[in-house]
Amino acid sequence: MRDEVSGWSGTWVAERLGVRLRTTDAPSGMMLTDLVGLAVRRNPRRAQLLVSSVLGKHLPTDPRVVTDAALRLGAKARAAVTGDAVVLGYAETATALGHLVADALGAPYLHSTRRVVDGLESAADFYEEHSHATAHRLLPTDPAFLARGETLVLVDDEVITGKTIVNTIRALHKKFPHKHYVVAALVDLRSEADRGRMERSVKRLRATLDVVSLASGEIELPEDLADNGNRLIDTVENLRQLAGVEPIRGQRGEVVQVVATWPRAVPEGGRHGFVPGAAGSYESAVTVTAAAIAGRIPDGPVHILGTEELMYAPLRIASALADRRAAEGRRHEITYSTTTRSPVLAVEDPGYAIRTAITFPSHDAPADGDGPRFAYNLREGAYEAIVLVVDEPADTTALHEEGGLVDQLARLAPRVVVVTVPAFTPEPRHDQPARQLPAPLHGPAFGSYERDDVAWLVKDLPAETSAETPEDEEAQAHRELFDEALTASAQRVAYAIGLVTEQVLARRGQDAVLVSLMRAGTPIGVLMRRWAQRVHGLDLPHYAVSMIRGRGIDQTALAYLAAHHDPARVMFVGGWTGTGAIARELAGSVEKSNATLDAHLASPFSPELAVLADPGRSVAVYGTREDYLIPSACLGSTVTGLVSRAVIDDDRVGPNDFHGAAFRADLAPADVSKRFVDTVAARFPIVRTKVMLDLGAHLGGDHKPTWVGWDAVEDAAEKFGDGDVSLVEAGVDDTVRLLLHGEPATILVDPARDADLGAVKKLAEAREVPLERVTDLPYACIGLRRP
Repeated sequence: MRDEVSGWSGTWVAERLGVRLRTTDAPSGMMLTDLVGLAVRRNPRRAQLLVSSVLGKHLPTDPRVVTDAALRLGAKARAAVTGDAVVLGYAETATALGHLVADALGAPYLHSTRRVVDGLESAADFYEEHSHATAHRLLPTDPAFLARGETLVLVDDEVITGKTIVNTIRALHKKFPHKHYVVAALVDLRSEADRGRMERSVKRLRATLDVVSLASGEIELPEDLADNGNRLIDTVENLRQLAGVEPIRGQRGEVVQVVATWPRAVPEGGRHGFVPGAAGSYESAVTVTAAAIAGRIPDGPVHILGTEELMYAPLRIASALADRRAAEGRRHEITYSTTTRSPVLAVEDPGYAIRTAITFPSHDAPADGDGPRFAYNLREGAYEAIVLVVDEPADTTALHEEGGLVDQLARLAPRVVVVTVPAFTPEPRHDQPARQLPAPLHGPAFGSYERDDVAWLVKDLPAETSAETPEDEEAQAHRELFDEALTASAQRVAYAIGLVTEQVLARRGQDAVLVSLMRAGTPIGVLMRRWAQRVHGLDLPHYAVSMIRGRGIDQTALAYLAAHHDPARVMFVGGWTGTGAIARELAGSVEKSNATLDAHLASPFSPELAVLADPGRSVAVYGTREDYLIPSACLGSTVTGLVSRAVIDDDRVGPNDFHGAAFRADLAPADVSKRFVDTVAARFPIVRTKVMLDLGAHLGGDHKPTWVGWDAVEDAAEKFGDGDVSLVEAGVDDTVRLLLHGEPATILVDPARDADLGAVKKLAEAREVPLERVTDLPYACIGLRRP
């Protein structure tokens, strides 16, 4: 079918960067070029941006066009659904789209969010790697909201590879399994290989999958797109600078404030869940709000602007205003769009989708910190009025101050009407008693480290209640592997400990607080504390806290830290980064803590993670980026203070307790925890001079995470694991653990790193696991487990 057409808002990008679209199926009668244009952004994972012409995000759009496209998509989803359904929409672009699909189905609706709401635990978290803001959380009032229905419908504006969808399904299927999954997207650009991977991934869950869209096809992306895109952006921005073009600051228009008569019991959207029974009350709230706005806007073009995730309410208000004008026999001249977190290059060219941009500070006290926000394609003089719709948490001083969003909109139109709707606040599920924080545990009563080495922020559980696996009944072969690694790399580890500790002191000062993520991070934290003590005479506090994959960091532990230390002095400590999943999980957990802790904190916690080794380049604070076997990776409790993995056991771990863990005193005869740290610390005098000589150059370098390791993980998953990244273990340390305790299928090894692969090859040979040689890996090796 036809590709680029004359007048298409993607020709500028297509001609300069070689991006091509080809429609293969148009069941709605609309081609891909009818539904999307193209723009460019600085994003190493996805430099191109598909700009929808029917979504109402980046482009001012007739609200009836937005609604019609969404209801058409809903009709397609309805034909694919089996049994009852529940609908999930993705923030921030698909919150209104998903709601309208749910309306078409008459189904309950929830959208993901990047906000943290006090009193609500996330039912599930997942990540969207290509997005500008990657972390998503689900905050339904009812924790079992997603458990209803035979079919879960996932709604997004586009499906490019399907990775985000598959990651979401896997995360949700563990807690809320469904027999059938339906993906509904405005456009579907998956390749045949992507389609096959998605189907196989869902089939492994013993579920079925259908994908529906308004148009599907292919997108051709040159390999050097990200680099060429960045160069193109640099060129455009440099030309603007040379031309000395300054944005026109017109006369400031009138600003009118309207507090919507919107019942607080009526949710403004689907952040906490929306059920069909609320539709009547919602319709009434929209009608009353639209009537209040109608009396404050003149005839002529009026634009309705929503804010980030708040898309559905502004869209419904825009539609109500358009209907009101049509009923009065007037041209409605109402358009709709919303602000966004996503930075995009603006180019004044009819063949480009983003023509103009305004940039303004965030105004909703975001949990992940302040940052710029954007609104696109709003032209000065194009509207008689702009109606800005915000919810209460976003109606802050920053919204109205000079340079803020309201100020900038008032330079574009003679009148700005700011409409504030209440943010639905769920009732607490049960009374929350005053929080009594528990006390830390210390050795030798708990753990085998010395009392001053570490304070354990865990609840002491009997050994039989721990989630220990056979890895702590270490075989002699495992201990021999540890001995060999310690002999080979003790000095290497000591150097990395010195370098990473000096970076922490440079960033946090001499009153830094070390908080290690147990268990792998704890011996590293002990060693860092010893370096600071022996080299600088500092007694740094060191705590060990639990972070459980999929559940996040112990919030009670962070509350304890906030009560006893300045969070700005805290540095989280890990062992090694592997795929980088721990860094992502930590970032989401810390964001949540900063928003929910009582605080009037002196300052927020930083999600920065310091690790001994960062071969995947996913953190900025590290001792080395070499990929070699760290001795502590060979063992479990017997090298981490005889403390088990942490657990959350509802029968034994209360809401105000630390996560639980057991002291495995029964394993004391095999304990090498002190031997490991003593052996490495004995090398400090040998490496101290080199650390100090190298430190200056290191501190002056650019260590920004590139996530190149994650790219390699995704590539390996696509080539060898049907796109399932959960089957991939990255780096020597995690590959060794897979070979010791897991079900390995294949090990990818880089022949150029042969010197660091001795243990991997030895274990692979013993278990008869095939090795496949792959050049130019960021890691020395990558392990693939059996599905």
